[in-house]
Amino acid sequence: MTGRAIMLQGTGSDVGKSLIVAGLCRLAKRRGLRVAPFKPQNMSNNAAACSDGGEIGRAQALQALACGLEPRTDFNPVLLKPETDRRSQLVVHGRAVGAQEASVYMVERHKLLGRVLESFDRLTADYDLVIVEGAGSPAETNLRARDIANMGFARAAGVPVCLIGDIDRGGVIAALVGTKAVIEAADAAMIRAFLINKFRGDPSLFEDGLKTIEAETGWPSLGIIPWLSAAGRLPAEDAVSLERPQARTSGTLKIAAPMLSRIANFDDADPLRTEPGVQFDFIPPGQAIPRDTDIIMLFGTKSTLGDLDFLRTQGWDHDILAHARTGGRVFGICGGYQMLGQWVHDPDGVDGPAGSAPGLGLLNLETRMTGDKRVRPVTAYEAGSGDLLTGYEIHTGRTTGPDTARPFLTLPDGPDGAMSADGRLAGCYVHGLFANDDFRQRWLEQHGANELSDQSYGEAVEAALDTLADGMDAHIDFERFLALAETPGWTPDASC
Repeated sequence: MTGRAIMLQGTGSDVGKSLIVAGLCRLAKRRGLRVAPFKPQNMSNNAAACSDGGEIGRAQALQALACGLEPRTDFNPVLLKPETDRRSQLVVHGRAVGAQEASVYMVERHKLLGRVLESFDRLTADYDLVIVEGAGSPAETNLRARDIANMGFARAAGVPVCLIGDIDRGGVIAALVGTKAVIEAADAAMIRAFLINKFRGDPSLFEDGLKTIEAETGWPSLGIIPWLSAAGRLPAEDAVSLERPQARTSGTLKIAAPMLSRIANFDDADPLRTEPGVQFDFIPPGQAIPRDTDIIMLFGTKSTLGDLDFLRTQGWDHDILAHARTGGRVFGICGGYQMLGQWVHDPDGVDGPAGSAPGLGLLNLETRMTGDKRVRPVTAYEAGSGDLLTGYEIHTGRTTGPDTARPFLTLPDGPDGAMSADGRLAGCYVHGLFANDDFRQRWLEQHGANELSDQSYGEAVEAALDTLADGMDAHIDFERFLALAETPGWTPDASC
């Protein structure tokens, strides 16, 4: 039996699609439905490792968690990981298949529609309900030809659409009505309802606004979702979230992380940012790393050579080296770990532009990029305590050198990472370490945090998902939403 499906699209990027899908997935799970998320095409350098060795966008991993599922490559069959402003690594069914210029991808992406539908068909066969997330906006009519992310997918798969408008950014009436005005009639016919997101204040004040939208579009409203603070306690998918003002904490341990141009998997910081004894700051381009920082963290990047150059352009290399010379601590993860070494070599351009460049020289090691990308969940033992940890790897490159004789972790198939002799400088390839509660608290205590949380980070994420779902359940007509879902089917109009 084939399950039903419904798609959430937005009037623009960053209107809250990912978290709304997560909340709806949790609500469907509560009602006893076997529910799964799906995003045909995603663009993000924040990725999650699946048990089969593939990778998907972390937003789909969070949505899977909301469904009570493990990450699966079918949840996000096409993933674009930007290496430069015009080129991205292309990941299909969890595997990197090469890099493409944006101009080439836009012409050829329709060739991936079959692969997208393969994944979607498997999900509708396995689950009662599939909640699909679009990308960007269907109103970007310049991108409509050969689309596989929004209406191109919806019409090919025969999936009805609910359109989301973000009232917080202003102009939501024009955004929703304007979408109906600019898209073609066959696309508009796929939209069955709309939602308003991020409303602050008294929703009764927007009743006339709802009536205007319904009258102009013919689409019914499913509700007005208020500004839900729980959304801020969940991992963000895109680095654009780091460009907004960050909430400051008053902890005595000060950790700073430069916002690299291709920063990846920066949600490694999320468990640290929730700790009351930590003040965690992402340092934007153009600003120096504060001198009173206790620990500088370098996170992953989709282009280590590119971000080494970016780091030097910002002058952060001088800040980091001065910090290390005066006894400060530096910790690198994945690409950040590679930067700590003497050299990074990428002769074949597998991680961005080809070439070699000196690293920061803080650890005696060097990295050579290779075509065999490693993607996997892992268990590891901390070198110091011997405690068992869980995390994941997503990286190209192999790192060797004398300092790897002092590994930071031990994996089932060998050591990982390196440390300086005094332990102040360290790095490793494993993401997700700080989500291990005992490790995080011990690491922070060793580095001088004055106050530690006694809450499990995993439990905190689950609680935030429940709170998000509660808020949505109170303000939308969820039963009507479920009634809009249909059994997918090819539409009579093949010109999708």
